[in-house]
Amino acid sequence: MSAPPVPPRAGYTIYDRIDPFENLAGPFFWRELEDGVHRFTLAAEARHCNRHAIVHGGLMMTMIDLAMVVAAKRDWDEQLVTVSLNSEFVSAGREGELIEAEGELVHRGGSLAFVRGRVFVESRTLLAASAVLKALRPKS
Repeated sequence: MSAPPVPPRAGYTIYDRIDPFENLAGPFFWRELEDGVHRFTLAAEARHCNRHAIVHGGLMMTMIDLAMVVAAKRDWDEQLVTVSLNSEFVSAGREGELIEAEGELVHRGGSLAFVRGRVFVESRTLLAASAVLKALRPKS
């Protein structure tokens, strides 16, 4: 049995210990900041990079999707799925960097939520994104 992953920063914990994909891809750690923003973080390893030694775009898209869903779920107890995800790669992340992500709820109405977010290293944006999420209604 291997040791549990160590958060890259104090005060962070794994967001979802039982999600098989997120934990294999990441794992992604998170915490709620004083202003209520949920911040996700990942210490980029060689396994997170492509053959050009930069953080894989698919990893960043997974991370921002998670951050935006969590931002939309705030005060909304329903399960959400991503209907649309638009992203722009702005800069490259590298092995050894602390990659972070935050999402922001822009508007929620009916069963749809509109969110935006970014993946970044310090003040350098790596990926900017927006998404439309749909609440799944319980089956009757």
